[in-house]
Amino acid sequence: MGRGTYEPALSAGITSPYAHLRQYVFSRTLAGADPAVEIVSGDPVAFVRELKQQDGMDVWLCGGGELAGTLLPEIDALIVKCYPVAIGAGIPVFSTAFRPHRFGLVDSRSFAGGAAVLTYTRGLD
Repeated sequence: MGRGTYEPALSAGITSPYAHLRQYVFSRTLAGADPAVEIVSGDPVAFVRELKQQDGMDVWLCGGGELAGTLLPEIDALIVKCYPVAIGAGIPVFSTAFRPHRFGLVDSRSFAGGAAVLTYTRGLD
């Protein structure tokens, strides 16, 4: 996650929001807040490429559009949660220059309250 996603948790006293996972926060200014959270000040793309080469589970990106925009070339799948509420403003999913990346729908689930979870994989039409 990026610093902008992590800081609200810190403000609420949550220093390790995903304690069941290896956690990385990308920031050039943030000091370590919890030994379970590694602060990464280097290039996010290079770091994620290195992670993807390691054995283990998937890499999950949580939060902000700026980091997501930077990492867009490395994203293999999208899990999008949709809620039936129009707010008219907010953080973009990807803060980056317009450059289309194709994903294809591979799963969808809807819930009684109208929410839906859509799963897309890169390169499928």
